[in-house]
Amino acid sequence: MIENATGLILRTRPLTETSLIVHWLTPNFGRIATVAKGARRHKSPFAGKLDLFYLADFSFSRSRSSDLHNLREVSLHETHNPIRADILKLQQAAYAANFIVQATETETPLPNIFELLQNFLKRLCEQKSSEQIIFALELKLLRELGLEPDWTRTNLAAGTKKIAAILSEKDFLAAKNLKLTKPQTVELRQFLHGFLIFHLGKLPRGRAAVLAVKS
Repeated sequence: MIENATGLILRTRPLTETSLIVHWLTPNFGRIATVAKGARRHKSPFAGKLDLFYLADFSFSRSRSSDLHNLREVSLHETHNPIRADILKLQQAAYAANFIVQATETETPLPNIFELLQNFLKRLCEQKSSEQIIFALELKLLRELGLEPDWTRTNLAAGTKKIAAILSEKDFLAAKNLKLTKPQTVELRQFLHGFLIFHLGKLPRGRAAVLAVKS
């Protein structure tokens, strides 16, 4: 049976000399993996349609024996090109993907997380890279996962708590407009470092690079 979805590409990797494995985040199917047969051929119908953080409608045939399904058609909507023109933005987008892969199960509907990632990528394309957009991403993902910190039980300074609550609840544009002091930035970075390790078992890969600090 052929199924249809809208998805963002989280990862790609070669399967054979001519085929590609594409990992998608979709609202209705969650994270799924597909095989794009012949995608690495020069004249493939998939040519130019399968790259990191592309947004597309696609169809696939579900495998009966594995979680690797057969990709059939792709209709590209958005490429998020500004992300590929800035190494830090690309690292930030990759960190978001790593976080989602680590913290979610495959083939479980994730409509809110899909929308969150879509909004995050849009803002990355539109604005300068910053630490606070990463803090906002982490806090919003934690909230969607049911792991939002109880700010009344933390030892953060009052001003840092207020900023963290805004980053968690407001949109990414509001995060951009916040002005964090250096002590607030350091305090929130260190708090989330420990909080993520405690709840996820380890930090999602790439956090040190996107925050330009050593773990």
